[in-house]
Amino acid sequence: DARDRNELRSDYQAWWQFCHSQGEPMKQLIFDAVVIGGGAAGMAAAIELDSRGNSVLVLDREESLGGILMQCIHNGFGLIEFDEELTGPEFAQRFEEKLQTRNIQVLLKTTVLDIREDDKHKVIYAVSAKKGMMRIEARAIVLAMGCRERNRGNIRIPGARPAGIYTAGLAQRLVNIEGYIPGKDVAIIGSGDIGLIMARRMSWSGCKVHAVIEILPYPSGLTRNIVQCLNDFNIPLYLSHMVTNIYGKDRVEGIEIAPIEAGALMSEKAFRIACDTVLLSVGLVPENELSRDAGIEIHLATNGPWVDSMLMTTMPGVFACGNVLHVHDLVDYVVEEARRAGANAAAWLSGYRAEREIRVKSGSNIRYIMPMRVNPERENRLYMRALVVKNDARLDVRLDGTEVKSRKLAHVQPSEMLSLTLKPEDLAAARRDSTLEIALV
Repeated sequence: DARDRNELRSDYQAWWQFCHSQGEPMKQLIFDAVVIGGGAAGMAAAIELDSRGNSVLVLDREESLGGILMQCIHNGFGLIEFDEELTGPEFAQRFEEKLQTRNIQVLLKTTVLDIREDDKHKVIYAVSAKKGMMRIEARAIVLAMGCRERNRGNIRIPGARPAGIYTAGLAQRLVNIEGYIPGKDVAIIGSGDIGLIMARRMSWSGCKVHAVIEILPYPSGLTRNIVQCLNDFNIPLYLSHMVTNIYGKDRVEGIEIAPIEAGALMSEKAFRIACDTVLLSVGLVPENELSRDAGIEIHLATNGPWVDSMLMTTMPGVFACGNVLHVHDLVDYVVEEARRAGANAAAWLSGYRAEREIRVKSGSNIRYIMPMRVNPERENRLYMRALVVKNDARLDVRLDGTEVKSRKLAHVQPSEMLSLTLKPEDLAAARRDSTLEIALV
């Protein structure tokens, strides 16, 4: 975890000196590019870099490639990427098989401690049980560390601290990989996709899911997951409700929830749901401790790195893609973005530099737009999140106040990511000081 990594980071200089004193110098490796993270994003970026003639190393702290996909045994992956429905492990296997046909080196069970830069290279310090401490030089780095779940501390639910409280992702790992059932009577706080999927998974395992509680007036997960994971199993979804207490001393005994009406918590209408297990599905956060420690600027709206039109961070030669950049709803989009990051990193290694970029601004009803710059001379793929639920909507794209593109949308909601492609002809009138604004109307 982050604490262990910080402790290791503080010791690596002393460890390096110790190794030298024992005649065992720290292992030093040199590559054109290093990809940190071996999930779908990391593998896709590595394959793209290798296909363009670069030496590539993939680092991952897990025992196998695939990342979070390995515990997602439900289907629904790959409809865009492979035009067929796959489970998470099947999707990961497709990319691992591609990786194995390439001259890409992989180091698993390896923790990256630090990223630094000198005059010519980026320097990565990492450690593994097999190779010990390593100093890795690279001309480019792709960050693909994924994201982590928010926990109870992030949402400050009052009550005792009994056993039986898990994040939905941890429960998914326990059930799908470790073979343990965390409890029999379940309540799920938050309607994120992992929580919805676990509502179905726990029902299949013979458990009773009593409720999914969402503080917002609309679900946080994909519509298809609401239908397939809740409606098909008659699991109640309480929108505009808040958990106000968790009961239990040694083990969870129940939760108290209350409705929110006109923005006010109606405590007098609170009621209790008996359960022995609480799963938290209250959002994901990009895994960016390494990025922050390296001095990379973090975007406040996404909690991911600030990136330009090439998906390059504020540290030249360091790129970001996938859920470490912003939380995606589909792994197919993760892979598409990662390919662009790999291609852009390869172009940067070959000497390409964007001569001019223009600023991208979030307009009305748009939470964020990724990336934060576009290149008027190249095709640009933009991802964004809505702030509202809306039917018969329209994306309004304006360059310095003049509409250059418009796209009609039958339905939008914050849980489903929006995408837009802008071609050079759309931005032909751009000046160096131009601003591109995208609004949802």
